[in-house]
Amino acid sequence: MKYLNLIRWKNLLMIVMVQLLIKYALLEPYSVDTSLDGLGIFILILATICVAAAGNIINDICDINTDFINKPDRLIVSKTVSEQTAYNLFIAFNVTGVGLGYYLSYSVGKSGFFAIFVIISALLYIYATYLKSLFLIGNLVISILVACSILIVGLFDILPAVSEINQQTQLFFFKIIFNYALFAFIINLLREIVKDIEDIEGDTKTGMHTLPIVIGQKKTTYIVFVLTIITTGILFFYVFNSLYKNIIASLYFLGFIITPLIFISIKIIVAEDQKAFHQVSNLFKIIMLFGMLSLLLYKYILLK
Repeated sequence: MKYLNLIRWKNLLMIVMVQLLIKYALLEPYSVDTSLDGLGIFILILATICVAAAGNIINDICDINTDFINKPDRLIVSKTVSEQTAYNLFIAFNVTGVGLGYYLSYSVGKSGFFAIFVIISALLYIYATYLKSLFLIGNLVISILVACSILIVGLFDILPAVSEINQQTQLFFFKIIFNYALFAFIINLLREIVKDIEDIEGDTKTGMHTLPIVIGQKKTTYIVFVLTIITTGILFFYVFNSLYKNIIASLYFLGFIITPLIFISIKIIVAEDQKAFHQVSNLFKIIMLFGMLSLLLYKYILLK
């Protein structure tokens, strides 16, 4: 269990779920031309979670001192897993993920796509060792990488199968995947900022320059509040403008995404202690989950 916690198995499971939903709940039911068969999507998922697992491990290694202050009860590296073992696992997962990425890129006839895995792997390392401590840069980079774990399905499964005949259909479904990646980027960015508020004590003592440290906790909570309200408004406009004819889809978005976002916008303003901010962080993760599960609703949204 300590090794599963080290690689953040719950987060990896969400990546697996989202990529499977895109493949089998969005693309396959509408007979979209794709380049990955069952084995191909399995390799893509395995490559993605290996690189992500490596990123989680190096992040834990670099956060030993900070986590010792912020969450000593959840400290893994140096407490239940040695640093040397963690480094070995980091290298093993990276090599496996990048190697599978190379094979997959070659198999779909887009060998240049191999660079995607190399860049993501490098960015995860740079994020953990340097970017995380910078003002807002780390939050943006890690949120972009989260979005990439969704967008990568479109890159490998849709783009290689584009032709003059099907390009409009391919672009339509790629835009849907892009919109989900954008949603993941925004929700994860808000969550990362809240986590910085939660970890402000340890981050300050270890010399980091996160948003709440630079501008203050209160101003940061107001920023999260405003961005959450804006996100809620955009989603409400989408439901009102695009889903009003689909009662099931409309009720799902209103009940499981928009209403929780409104609740979060209230809770973030009144939150004062670490426990309250941790609850807000977990709520953002739950909203992310329900957002991705909405892929199951496309049989109602895209009426044949």
